[in-house]
Amino acid sequence: MKIIVGLGNPEKKYDGTRHNIGFSVIDSICDEFNISLEMRKHKGLCGKGVIAGEKVVLVKPLTYMNLSGECVREVMDFYKVEPQDVIVIFDDISLPPGKIRIRPKGSAGGHNGIKSIISYLNSDEFWRIKCGVGDKPKGYDLADYVLSRFTKEELRDIEEEKKQAVKACQCMIAQGINEAMNQYN
Repeated sequence: MKIIVGLGNPEKKYDGTRHNIGFSVIDSICDEFNISLEMRKHKGLCGKGVIAGEKVVLVKPLTYMNLSGECVREVMDFYKVEPQDVIVIFDDISLPPGKIRIRPKGSAGGHNGIKSIISYLNSDEFWRIKCGVGDKPKGYDLADYVLSRFTKEELRDIEEEKKQAVKACQCMIAQGINEAMNQYN
């Protein structure tokens, strides 16, 4: 079983923001694999399905970004999975819109949602799909930037990025993290 977590903030006002790209990718996975997020459990919105022959639980934490670890820990404990069975999808300002990067583990890199997950899991050994949202313009506040919406020009790249993230997630499950990194990094 794999737990696939998309990071974001739960209120409507955050829909379509850079920080909510993880939620957007989860929505795309739901559409692609006909999975419904209908359960409110473990401090998140969850749905069960099958991807590449593997049972999956999709999760959107409802704890807000900076407390994402609370939800992830509860889901992991309930399904009795290890950190290596978790895939976290989140925004990365060091990548341009349209680009993804897959990693098997690593530091938080300044991302508070990842920092929370590492803290609650006491491990950084969970798989990641980083989705590029572009670097903040000079003089911009980082919090304001990640809570801003994509430009019309960026949206075309973001739509392609979400498709790539869905395919990469499927590849990670079917063929493993190394093959996914070879194909998508």
